[in-house]
Amino acid sequence: MSKRELVPNRQYTDEFRVEAVRLAESIGGNKAAKRLGIPDSSLWNWLQLSRAGKLKATDGMAVPVKRSLAEAEAENARLRRELASTKLDLEIVKKAAAYFAKESR
Repeated sequence: MSKRELVPNRQYTDEFRVEAVRLAESIGGNKAAKRLGIPDSSLWNWLQLSRAGKLKATDGMAVPVKRSLAEAEAENARLRRELASTKLDLEIVKKAAAYFAKESR
């Protein structure tokens, strides 16, 4: 018979609870609790409070925005173009640095 590990009473900030709930909703409750090092029961309680609308969200917290699929795809395309441009800029800087390093010898 194994003894259950006792966890001392801890107090968590509202922001931590909201973020823990967000993580649990994205990857699952058990994985989130393990990753955060908190008891499963605490996270499940917070999930229930969140679903009931009783979990306090702190002011200034980002709230998810509902967007259409077309808007999300347009933003994704824009970000891909921006990433490609940034990669090209980085490649140019690397080549210039190699050129000037060779010149200074």
